[in-house]
Amino acid sequence: MKGKVVLVTGANGGLGSHVTQALLDAGANVVGVSRKIQQSDFDSPAFTALPAEIATPSGAKNVADKVVARFGRLDIVVHTVGGFAGGQTVAETDDATFQQMFELNLNSTFYLLRAVIHVMRKTGNGRIIAIGSRAALEPGAGIGAYSASKAAMVSLIRTVALENKDAGITANIILPGTMDTPANRRAMPNADVSKWVQPANIASLITWLAGDAAKDVNGAVIPVYGSDV
Repeated sequence: MKGKVVLVTGANGGLGSHVTQALLDAGANVVGVSRKIQQSDFDSPAFTALPAEIATPSGAKNVADKVVARFGRLDIVVHTVGGFAGGQTVAETDDATFQQMFELNLNSTFYLLRAVIHVMRKTGNGRIIAIGSRAALEPGAGIGAYSASKAAMVSLIRTVALENKDAGITANIILPGTMDTPANRRAMPNADVSKWVQPANIASLITWLAGDAAKDVNGAVIPVYGSDV
């Protein structure tokens, strides 16, 4: 990963912090994006904090422009940010909740991809890695809007994989089960966390997918469910 320029969204989140550190440890230059992120969040000269909002077309383009202005290139994009809402049946789901799930999980992904693909096609060996959800393939009662938005995200990533393989770009999506993050522990205090997926393991998989050894993996939808299968 030495010399590679990586953009990580949600870089200081429950998963993103592990991903960012793993990529820094692998020798990459990492631009970490989040609404609230600081240079002091990671103790590395190879880390660049970029406070930004990617959920709008202009915000996503601004992020891509700033990366290019600083480094002149963008080799890898790791998209970890998203949102969750649940507890309502489809019949009970209000318009605002449905639209919010698509804004956070699908639209933001689309805006980001549209902003970075033109830049990445110039590198000849780009990597796009997104974090989806087990619910994209296995929807559950009460999470219809969330599941639908994540399923659409899978389709979007696989389309990007087909459209950009001519430029040496791969695009893959990881579908974790419940991850062992502080937020999930707070939300589910009585759960059996031994069955949950460790963020560090997801970070290791992302680091591998970002490297040269994974050049033949493209359009993959990768389940990572831990022991809760």
